[in-house]
Amino acid sequence: MKPKQQATKKELILEIARGLAVARFTPAEFEQIRRQLIVRLGEAGQTSADHIAGVLEEAGLRVVWSAQADTGGRYEEEFKDLLHFSTLEEAEMCLIRLDELWRQFQAAGEQAASERVLEVARRGRRRAEMIARNTKVEARKRAEKAEIAQWFQIWLETPGTFFDWLELRKNAPDFQKQFGGRNAE
Repeated sequence: MKPKQQATKKELILEIARGLAVARFTPAEFEQIRRQLIVRLGEAGQTSADHIAGVLEEAGLRVVWSAQADTGGRYEEEFKDLLHFSTLEEAEMCLIRLDELWRQFQAAGEQAASERVLEVARRGRRRAEMIARNTKVEARKRAEKAEIAQWFQIWLETPGTFFDWLELRKNAPDFQKQFGGRNAE
């Protein structure tokens, strides 16, 4: 008889989430899941809220961040599938869309929605950083994710000049050398 295979961290996150039996998952539930992972796995259970939220979203469960709750879910369609960027080109398109939304909400005086855009961008930066640090990921992909994390950080710090900076960055010799002259155009 074969010994029972240990559940993966992802499977445990989903199992714990099902046990909570809630319609939506907020930072409070992420924290509950995080604590239960540590209880079950010890040090190996250390997991970020972003990772937990990503697993839940990937499984089709409803994830609600704080600023999202403040907007009453009015703009959820705008944010749906926004953080899909596996390439530099997709990351640039993601940042263009974030910038458009942020400017639109700023102009309309929608502070909670503007903050939600920034929150999504911060989550995108953290996801890219996580992948960039993951030694199981191919070196070239890690380099791309480190570059993307830098893009998100600079947009968050200076949205008004980001796209000018990005054009200069894409033409920089070190960018051209590292990414084979691939421009995100």
